[in-house]
Amino acid sequence: MKKTILLLMSVQFFVYLGFGIIIPVLPEVIVQQGYSDIHVGGLITIYALSSFFTAPLWGRLSDKTGRKKLILVGLAGFSLSFFLFSLFLDHLVLLYLSRIVGGLFSGALYTAVTGYVADITSDEDRNKYMGFLGMSIGLGFIFGPAIGGLLGTVSLSLPFTASAVLVLLLMVYASMVLKEPKRQGEAVKRALLPKGVSTLWQYRVSYLFLFSFMVTFLLAGLESTFQLFQIEQIEITPLQLGYLFMASGFVDAAIQGGVVRRVKDGTETRWIIGAQIVTAAGLFLLPFTNSLLFAGVALSIFTAGNALARTVLVSLTSKESGGKYGTAAGMTYSMDNMGRIIGPLFFTWLLTMQAGSVYYLSGALAIASILLIIAYRNSPRTLRTTEKANTSL
Repeated sequence: MKKTILLLMSVQFFVYLGFGIIIPVLPEVIVQQGYSDIHVGGLITIYALSSFFTAPLWGRLSDKTGRKKLILVGLAGFSLSFFLFSLFLDHLVLLYLSRIVGGLFSGALYTAVTGYVADITSDEDRNKYMGFLGMSIGLGFIFGPAIGGLLGTVSLSLPFTASAVLVLLLMVYASMVLKEPKRQGEAVKRALLPKGVSTLWQYRVSYLFLFSFMVTFLLAGLESTFQLFQIEQIEITPLQLGYLFMASGFVDAAIQGGVVRRVKDGTETRWIIGAQIVTAAGLFLLPFTNSLLFAGVALSIFTAGNALARTVLVSLTSKESGGKYGTAAGMTYSMDNMGRIIGPLFFTWLLTMQAGSVYYLSGALAIASILLIIAYRNSPRTLRTTEKANTSL
């Protein structure tokens, strides 16, 4: 099992490493090729859009056809997206195509990997292993921009070529090591099983889907406005910004690798509520930034709360899904992507209207989102057995 978990952690790491690599390189590609600056946002948005519209389909396929097959397909497609980007830097239409392919197959990987872990773990230890996956995601975000910037100094295409080769090698290794897990979702007989996404939305797991959107909505909003706001506050430089996000990335990994594994089955909602209070505290501190250190502390506080909420939420959603782990993971992934689509546009617009208010509103939304968790706890419409449902109240 340890070898399997390490491999799945590697899959998540490389997926989010690839996402992070593009951050420092994409603007340079657009500038050097003479494209309009609007295409920087366009190429980022199209990735999230393709993931949003296809993740529920991947989730159903994961439940129906098997986790291993979908992981291999996802790795092959993700590698292809990097090859396309590296080969066609001077063809804008093909750059968009590569981002569509990347978003599409990242959705396949997310749902299949999450479903795989849910199949091979019990309720008692799932938080720990979901935490390991979350730590891998955090590390991918930490090293992605750094590697992208370093390799990009040699050639703008090199970061994408290197990522494509690494993911392809990982696919070959996964094909030899991974075995199809025993399908707990179908083997365990339950009184009520979801037939698809529409069925899931009739039960209290729907509150967790909405909460997932809010968590990512706030994260995307911060990511899109933080640099612009801090330029006005402390004249932050791109290098300083890189240091801050790297530090917050380590906080993210530490929370998910250390704290999340201590969350006991049945206590998830209390941890999530606490995490949102911490998230709000970080947001409320940001308008008072007067130094680089203060900005780093506020960002790290926000990151700690957001990372804890995100990872515990994934585990709780899988437990509440009535055995349809892949379908629930696909829906969660789609809600995350909706947050990444709407968040940057909304909060950047708000920043242009009144800069300081953006983080007061974000903090207020973080607190308000706790009502979704309270509604989840109070709802009797669960897909669990009665005994399991009672443990989370």
